[in-house]
Amino acid sequence: MKNKIRVLFVDSDSEQLSSIEKYFSKHEVIDIVKLMSDGKEAYNYIKANESMFDVIVIDLILSGKDGLSIIKEVRKMNTIKSIIVLTAYNSLEIVKQVSLLNVNYFMLKPFDLKDLEYQILTCRAKNSNIIDKNKELQAAITNLLHSLGVPSHIKGYEYIREGIGLMYSHPSMIGAITKEMYPEIANKFNTTSSRVERAIRHAIEISWTRGDYEIMEEIFGHSVDYDRAKPTNSEFIATLADKLKIESNY
Repeated sequence: MKNKIRVLFVDSDSEQLSSIEKYFSKHEVIDIVKLMSDGKEAYNYIKANESMFDVIVIDLILSGKDGLSIIKEVRKMNTIKSIIVLTAYNSLEIVKQVSLLNVNYFMLKPFDLKDLEYQILTCRAKNSNIIDKNKELQAAITNLLHSLGVPSHIKGYEYIREGIGLMYSHPSMIGAITKEMYPEIANKFNTTSSRVERAIRHAIEISWTRGDYEIMEEIFGHSVDYDRAKPTNSEFIATLADKLKIESNY
């Protein structure tokens, strides 16, 4: 059903998986699309089937690949997924690490299935709001690039759009554009980091020759000499991401 909340459930406890399957088997809203127990298999499934589920309910202690590592990798995908964490260990350090990854809820084992049901249902409202804000952000990025004269038909345009989104969500990437941003964009578009770098550079060069001078000056100020030097890839992307953060509430 289109309106169902699709859930991927990953837990090392086979009895827990069986209880989950039974409890939600005829649920009107929640659909458990897959039950998994191995961390490595779950991670590979997430990468290959990102569009098949909306919520990940995951145990932190898993064989193959632990739950915390999987959550970190999911957040690097820059995808909107609700995550509910399960654990039997009430460690302040674990709670701290998990909270930094923007998870929706943290549940200690053992838990009541009705409580889990409530948290999954709550994810829908939260996720809907995030999706709306993400659409607004993407529209703002598009308008900004058009005003700067970046042609939408070239590859560099898509790469810059993705880069701004990544920089907006992960400001720390400013110091790791080559090691983190390029590889991430390359992976998404099935290309190489060097091609991503060249395509972005080409798009900036076109923008610098056909863009509106007043807008260029307003955005980049005197940090770049308009007549002599174009901004670097990182300067261009970081400046636009920073502008969006200052002027918006996305």
